[in-house]
Amino acid sequence: MNIFQYEFMQKAFLVGMTLSVIIPMIGLVVVLKRLSMIGDALSHSSLSGVAMGLIFGANPIFFAILASVISALLIEAIRRKLPKYQEVSIAVVMSLGVGLAGVLSGFVKSTTDFNSFLFGSIVSIPDFEVKLVLGVSFFVILAFLFLYRELFLVSFDEQQAKMAGVNVYLVNFIFTILTAVTVSVASRTVGALIVSSLMVIPVICAMQVAKSFRQTLLFSIFFAAIFMSAGLLMSFYLPLKPGGTIVLIAVLVLVMLFFIKRKS
Repeated sequence: MNIFQYEFMQKAFLVGMTLSVIIPMIGLVVVLKRLSMIGDALSHSSLSGVAMGLIFGANPIFFAILASVISALLIEAIRRKLPKYQEVSIAVVMSLGVGLAGVLSGFVKSTTDFNSFLFGSIVSIPDFEVKLVLGVSFFVILAFLFLYRELFLVSFDEQQAKMAGVNVYLVNFIFTILTAVTVSVASRTVGALIVSSLMVIPVICAMQVAKSFRQTLLFSIFFAAIFMSAGLLMSFYLPLKPGGTIVLIAVLVLVMLFFIKRKS
């Protein structure tokens, strides 16, 4: 059976492959900056925006992006205030996001719509959201390539980046916005509870085989594309949820890489 004869699978693979490029791009910088849990914080915050959008009868994606951007800026502000305890900013914002989402979800009439954001609905996304993902992805890729050198320096040492003439505050601000938008869009398709895993696991897998920043980036995208493709294929032929299947495959591959590297 040719799965690409179905339009919904064509759209799922298009969106999945696109997200496989931008999520690892963001994830690589996030992991190197030791802010791996930021995906969780922003995805939970996006749920409060989703709930608000559903309550007001508006497009929840736009509210999710707004909530994520505000949360990302709040994380950055707290991180700058407490440079020695940067992880605290993520914990505070995640708690705020979970609390708001929990309260606001009680006012949502259709729990089905809200639940679709928890684990994603990549095989049932409308044309508008496909175009939104493509538009956001183009913007993220363009910004990442334009700021490639700056992001490379900031990822490893912000002080040295400043000495190299990088406007660290501006670069962090732009990257924060990119992260928030990416997480919001990915939450709708792969699920708010899963997007954080897709930001981190492909990068960790890539670190097991790569020897440079560029190689890690390329391998991260490669692994993410493999995980996404395998997850979509399995979810089509087996009665499995795509988002959870994608993450389980990613974890399995990571464990295998750990084992292989330990034996070598």
